[in-house]
Amino acid sequence: MKPETIARLLSLNSTFYQSFGPAFAKTRLRIQPGVRRALNEWMPQSGRWLDLGCGSGALGVEWAKSGRQGLYLGIDSSAALLAEARLETHAIAPPGLELRYEQGDLAGDWAVGCEACFDGVLCFAALHHLPGDELRARVAQQVRVLLPEGGLFIHSNWQFQHSPKLLARVQPWQRIGLTDADVQPGDTLLDWRYALPGQPEQVGLRYVHRFTPEELAHLASLTGFEVVATYESDGQGGRLGHYEVWRAA
Repeated sequence: MKPETIARLLSLNSTFYQSFGPAFAKTRLRIQPGVRRALNEWMPQSGRWLDLGCGSGALGVEWAKSGRQGLYLGIDSSAALLAEARLETHAIAPPGLELRYEQGDLAGDWAVGCEACFDGVLCFAALHHLPGDELRARVAQQVRVLLPEGGLFIHSNWQFQHSPKLLARVQPWQRIGLTDADVQPGDTLLDWRYALPGQPEQVGLRYVHRFTPEELAHLASLTGFEVVATYESDGQGGRLGHYEVWRAA
């Protein structure tokens, strides 16, 4: 993918979350069932964990309520979503838990200053917003550097192809001045609609990459991980999210 196309898609998503951050946060007040399963099965009661693309703090709230100890650090590029996260988790961290949020761009220098090592890194519904094979591999490699051998990288990606409603929101690339030849297989432009009572509907556009299992397996192998578990969850039918647990090799 050409650098100018990557920049165009990153700018599109940045504009979306800047414009619709508070409204989007209202649709993410609770963690997804698949995230809760990962929380219960793979994340111990103590440790140092990094949450990439933490959004408006729904997982941070659950982390604090569960009485976990250690460190929970959430990173997100959206100042609006981070403001919601800080508001939601203010003064609820139990003794023994350091819970904090920092602004960082997964496509940029988010890893600069991160303290190695973490016991695990989380990335729910964020990796699929990164355009281009090279950028996704770079982020996975950065995660690997922050983990000791045996550390976990747990992430989820959207499977919108299982929802007729979401498929109906797929838009042509021409809406943002691109063509099919500019993007890669699985790259998709989706709209998002929101309306406050008594106000006209607002429409935003987002870039999403639809991963295949083979693509994720290759990414894991390429960046120093082994896949130890996969499962589907979330949404109607329980198939809108594809979850993977990777172990640092």
